[in-house]
Amino acid sequence: MSGRSHIPRPTERAALARAARRPAEPAPVPVLFAALLVAYAVRDRNGMRLFAHAIAKRGGA
Repeated sequence: MSGRSHIPRPTERAALARAARRPAEPAPVPVLFAALLVAYAVRDRNGMRLFAHAIAKRGGA
């Protein structure tokens, strides 16, 4: 081979712009409750707070 071919790679800015165009689909409430129970079982206070707020944002049970 005489030389290297150019392989285009996305930059961090391009990746973030692509992610911002399509927001992530939120998890269903039963999945959030299961994650909340796991966080409670391992005594992860940040996880408990995160999942409790996500459940409240989705409308609760």
